[in-house]
Amino acid sequence: MVKKMNVESFNLDHTKVAAPYVRLAGTTQGKNGDVIHKYDIRFSQPNKDHMDMAGLHSIEHLMAENIRNHHDSVVDISPMGCQTGFYLSVINHDNYDEILEVLEKTLHDVLKAEEVPACNEVQCGWAANHSLEGAKEIAEKMLAKKDEWNKVFAE
Repeated sequence: MVKKMNVESFNLDHTKVAAPYVRLAGTTQGKNGDVIHKYDIRFSQPNKDHMDMAGLHSIEHLMAENIRNHHDSVVDISPMGCQTGFYLSVINHDNYDEILEVLEKTLHDVLKAEEVPACNEVQCGWAANHSLEGAKEIAEKMLAKKDEWNKVFAE
């Protein structure tokens, strides 16, 4: 038996999931009543595939900049260290279907992009490591399976 961990995703059986998917990974309520909803947006199948770092880095910049144009509850969107997905945190918003719509719009923004925002040494800590083409490939792959985003586990 695997020891229960403090980090929610460490308690997820990564051999049972079927990426791509979007799942509510947890909620945290603040002392003043605000609620943070954290979503696991999995692009690649854990331990079988991963996003290339330059493409992941660029799609991170593109999604971080553009997702806020589609929803005002976004707190953060950040990549997983395993390079298989992102975490999206939103405040006081629990509409899963709307989150899927926001993600779809944001990925379409990636496909239309002509440059990676903040892709320079002043605004980025590893400006030489970007790939707009890689970001677009990742977005296309995710969008191609949007009808499966709500199915987290393999059958």
